Formats: sequence, C-alpha cells, structure tokens
Amino acid sequence: MKRIIFLGPPGAGKGTQAKIISELYSIPHISTGDILRAAVQDQTSLGQKAQNFMDSGELVPDELILDLIKERLQETDALDGWILDGFPRNVSQAEFLDKLLTELSLTADYVINLEVPDEVLVERLLERKRKDDNESTIRRRLEIYHQDTVPVISYYTDSGLLKAVNGNLEMKEVTSSLQTVVNQ
Repeated sequence: MKRIIFLGPPGAGKGTQAKIISELYSIPHISTGDILRAAVQDQTSLGQKAQNFMDSGELVPDELILDLIKERLQETDALDGWILDGFPRNVSQAEFLDKLLTELSLTADYVINLEVPDEVLVERLLERKRKDDNESTIRRRLEIYHQDTVPVISYYTDSGLLKAVNGNLEMKEVTSSLQTVVNQ
C-alpha cells in the first residue's frame, strides 16, 4: 500500500515525478487541478459548483476541493494507493485532509517534500516558457508558496511523516531517491 502526498514549490518537479512513481507502483497520480478540470468537464454536481466559483473569478473553496478528493480517493483504482499532488497547500487543508483520511479509514504512508533552491526554481520555470511565467509572477508564486505551504512542511514534520528529497538533481536521481523513500 503506497499512499503518498507530494509537497514542494512550483517547478520542483512534483508532477513529473508523481507521474513516474505512479507508473512504477501502478497507483493513480491524483492532481487537484486534474480532478477539478475533470469534474467541470463531466458536469458532475461538484463540478458545476466549482464552475460557478471559477466563472466568477474566485478560488474554489477548500470544502469543495475536499469533496472532490474524497470522491476520487474512493474510486476503485485508488484502493491500493495513490499519490496526491498539489494538495494540501496550507495548514487548514492539511488538517481537513487528515480528517477526511480518518473518515475514510485511511492514512498517508509518506509525505515527501521535494526541496529545490528558489533560484533554481526561477530558472526552471522561466525555461518552460509558459505565457504566465515571467520572473515577477514566478517570484510572487514562490512568495505565496513560502507563506502558505512551508508551514505545511512543519505540520507534517511534527507528525513524523515528512521525508525530504533533494529535487535539485538529475531527474533519474530524484526518481531513485523517491523510490528509496517509498520502499522503506
């Protein structure tokens, strides 16, 4: 059973590594962004609620995201494990997630933080050449990450679940480090 929460700043390689680990262990890679997009596209009742928030330019509330995650974790492909990527983003979401997992009689086996220095992240994100990625927006995203998500790292460190992995290595080396953690 491999239930993994991936943490790390934008550009750390969470999505890339989650896809690799997902394939290696045959467990679903659950990205909150993907769940949200799928629910909206499939016009589920939760998707329609989320669409209303998104259409008015608002953030989708934590409770709604948690309902979507709860639904997703109960699908048959997630029974043998999962990788949660992009959630929780703040301490209140981490607390919500703990309650949800308890309610589902589940626990996270690993909380892995991919650590990469900010300057490397800025370089990586600029190389992706996405239209919304310029240096000032990237630095703002990192600022928000440090403000909101870094306390989540402390939250999971205090619970004894957190494992840090150096994400500032070649992709294969990061994958190897992740496998070492997950195989413990």
